[in-house]
Amino acid sequence: MTTALPLDAHVRLDTHPTHPSAVIAVLTGSQARIAHMGLATADWTVVAENVLVLVRIDHEEPHWAEDAAKHLTAEGITVEITPRLREAMNEEWTWANYPMPWCTRAEIREVSNEAQKIHDDIQHGQLIIHAHADDSGTTVAVGTYRDSGKSVYLHGENHLRQIADTFGSPAQALATFECLHSDTMLPGPAPLTDTERQTAEARTTLGAQAAERPEQPVQRTETVPAYAADPGGHDAILDQFLAEHDDWEKWRTWTDDTTHAIHESQTLRIERVHEADPRETTWTVAAYETPVSDRMWHLTMTGATPAPVLKTLLNGLAEEDAWETAIGSPTTEKTVTAATRPLTDAGWKHTVDGRWSRWETLQGDAGVQFDAFAAQNNPHSALATWTLWAGPSIDRPTWTITASPYTSATLLADLAENLAHGTGTRTHTPVKVKPTMHLTTTPTAPPPTAATAQPSRSR
Repeated sequence: MTTALPLDAHVRLDTHPTHPSAVIAVLTGSQARIAHMGLATADWTVVAENVLVLVRIDHEEPHWAEDAAKHLTAEGITVEITPRLREAMNEEWTWANYPMPWCTRAEIREVSNEAQKIHDDIQHGQLIIHAHADDSGTTVAVGTYRDSGKSVYLHGENHLRQIADTFGSPAQALATFECLHSDTMLPGPAPLTDTERQTAEARTTLGAQAAERPEQPVQRTETVPAYAADPGGHDAILDQFLAEHDDWEKWRTWTDDTTHAIHESQTLRIERVHEADPRETTWTVAAYETPVSDRMWHLTMTGATPAPVLKTLLNGLAEEDAWETAIGSPTTEKTVTAATRPLTDAGWKHTVDGRWSRWETLQGDAGVQFDAFAAQNNPHSALATWTLWAGPSIDRPTWTITASPYTSATLLADLAENLAHGTGTRTHTPVKVKPTMHLTTTPTAPPPTAATAQPSRSR
């Protein structure tokens, strides 16, 4: 591919100041209109003069911003990518509990891009939603494309929304939809999901200085539930733990990337991976009946886990009898009840869906899930018996803890108690947005909200 002659156009790509994954482009130069046209064609939204924003429901903005940068460069346009955005482009992550685990990362991206196209078609009024319904906790919808007249049955929400079926006419589509969902069918589109609302907010005008980081406002520290607190310094927390417990010893590996902490009994071991992505596993606790036996149970934790939760875990490992903690607890109805009693006492919502039991806050921003099927597997199974999480949903958590069968019920109960009643601090930095112009954020037909009983496409 040949590269075009340089143009008097410069594009500076940077991360959005308030929306974690969104990307902002600031255009300068006498031929900036050429870059403007290319980005607008690729579904970047104009928020001010020569300022565009890319925001998606699948949080893949850095990937598509990098793709846009390659095309702009090929056209002879100078592209500058800030270090923080470059870091986001280079990081790899996966969705927790992704319903199609057989997909590669590239295939997952394809699925979410198709969902993005459906979302955009609804946003732009090209896909008109006639009705939606609740199907056992899942939102389904039916709509028709303006240009082709094709009617579709939509399944799923956000990055998992798919076209599950097509119809020859709106009348046929509505008749079939009403036959399937007459009990819960409602006219028009379903309410926006949290992700769609956040996406719409990120499209709001940032003003002419959108890509410039404003002066740092005064930070406020607020008291929040432990599960919503800041991660703090995980390495410092580990160092403090080891300084206070001389029966634990720190071992450095041949590389500075990882630290091991081992109890003097050799039955409990902690692995801490430094400088990993906050969404990836950075802590692993492994327990052994004897120093040379197979592993009894293990627990993993991501790097964004709040400081109060991490401290509760470490203190639980230190305060209980090491050998009894290492042996763990057989998974029985009694141990499950004991581990989750703090959540029940705190009034968390308890639901059962097949093999999964889940306890969630009334707001749905944190929860604990027990997988009865995984509990029957051996300790080396890759399936998580327990999943503790907080964030927008269990499918898109801010942080997670997973635990295998035989994990100490006392340790799990300590964590549950902290989630239910513990508190921590979170630093909040207010961001001022210049109200110069507002885009329409309510689509002609907002999208639906969950997955249906029908099987998803695997592509």
